[in-house]
Amino acid sequence: MEIREELEIREESLNSKASKSKNSKRIRKEEKSSMRTEFQRDRDRILHSKSFRRLKHKTQVFISPGGDHFRTRLTHTLEVSQISRTIAKALNLNEDLTEAIALAHDLGHTPFGHTGEEILDGLSDEGFRHYEQSLRVVDKLEYNGKGLNLTIEVRDGILKHSKGIGPVILEDKDRIPFTLEGQIVRISDIVAYINHDIDDALRAEIITRNDIPRSITEALGKTFAKRIDTIVTDIIYKTLENNLEFISISDEIYNEVLKLRDFLFKKVYKSGVLERERGKIRGMLQAIFSYVSLEPEKFINPYPESDSINRRIIDFIAGMTDNYALNLFKLIALPRYMY
Repeated sequence: MEIREELEIREESLNSKASKSKNSKRIRKEEKSSMRTEFQRDRDRILHSKSFRRLKHKTQVFISPGGDHFRTRLTHTLEVSQISRTIAKALNLNEDLTEAIALAHDLGHTPFGHTGEEILDGLSDEGFRHYEQSLRVVDKLEYNGKGLNLTIEVRDGILKHSKGIGPVILEDKDRIPFTLEGQIVRISDIVAYINHDIDDALRAEIITRNDIPRSITEALGKTFAKRIDTIVTDIIYKTLENNLEFISISDEIYNEVLKLRDFLFKKVYKSGVLERERGKIRGMLQAIFSYVSLEPEKFINPYPESDSINRRIIDFIAGMTDNYALNLFKLIALPRYMY
């Protein structure tokens, strides 16, 4: 018996509603590994991808922060993965699938965080949404246009992880992942960012601890660690209560989570400091788009050939790290100031 087969047998001890790797499918059929399950292979392909490595130089919220302890898109991804795996293990679900979805969920994010996403949405003929771009990255852009050929469970979790400012818990099954593991990543994403963005905002002195509404600290906790523990514990027990019909959270904790998210949008994301940065980024990315559009063949990928030039320029810019975008902009802008 191969090691992969032994691992698949171990998965039979998971909850009956857990996703089993032996049942997974890919768009293109492949010979199975002798050592790893299908979800483990997906996780490894994601970890070794170029788009995953670029996350370390992509903004989470704060652009080119002055300290080394501010989150990046990579550290956010790792925090989502850790929270997701904790919940999956407690519920006896498939950790490997949960980890793979968590590691890939933001691969399509732009430089400069959601500001970059908003700007590319305006520049793209088709509109731009980072969760769709994340799926495009793993399907069409990685591995020189061949894609990573991930399982349908991971691809579905990537596409349906995003919430924006909409509800986290949905009854519309078409808009939430069809696996419980994907639902875990969807809720773990907001658990991670509402807590670490508060932590970073405090570090940047945009807010003080006294600014956080008292009802939130009383219900969730006064510290970063306590808030995560409170929310994660609640998710686990509420999901166990409904016999794992779906990943759930109590009304009390859910309401405070939404309050904390609303607080972040008002006091942090829309703060004067970040608004000023947003204006600079808009000018920078628009200049890069115009520059690349003059001679796109020098910059864009030749794949997918069936896609428009505009679509491939957007791919090029979306894949940039903050540093790459800044350096390219300097090359564009410098000649203007030399004469």
